[in-house]
Amino acid sequence: MAVLNILKYPDPRLHTVARRVDAFDDRLRQLVQDMAETMYAAPGIGLAATQVDVHERVIVIDISEDRSDLRVFVNPEIVSTSDDHVRFEEGCLSVPEIYETVERPERVTVRACDAHGKSFTLDCEGLLAVCIQHEIDHLNGKVFVQHLSRLKQSRIRSKLVKRDRQAA
Repeated sequence: MAVLNILKYPDPRLHTVARRVDAFDDRLRQLVQDMAETMYAAPGIGLAATQVDVHERVIVIDISEDRSDLRVFVNPEIVSTSDDHVRFEEGCLSVPEIYETVERPERVTVRACDAHGKSFTLDCEGLLAVCIQHEIDHLNGKVFVQHLSRLKQSRIRSKLVKRDRQAA
């Protein structure tokens, strides 16, 4: 396994739309393992393949306190959402140390495959629903800050660019 490099906003590669996975093979399962290791090392609770510059529809999530509930979603799609919405403070491994409140549907039903190609459907709510929507946004080339006002987006971009310059 390997810890992969996580792209940082505003890297334009984060806006690449991921393609469907057709081959459920050892390469895919290795990608899933590497993504999980990367997510845990960061540390985070979700990671989309787009964030590690692999533009395939793969997500790993683990919202458990003890990191014992890794969930893998290959080719995930939201098939239904609740009318009720919830406001949640979100962060992102690609937008380090930035947390903002985003409004999303409170409940979603997601259809996906596991790393072996077995299809499943899952009804989610709360943090898991928010996390799935956040990660699917990545697969669609969208970063959570794009849910914010243009002013907030501009401030976040400036702050991150300044931080990168100081670190260099």
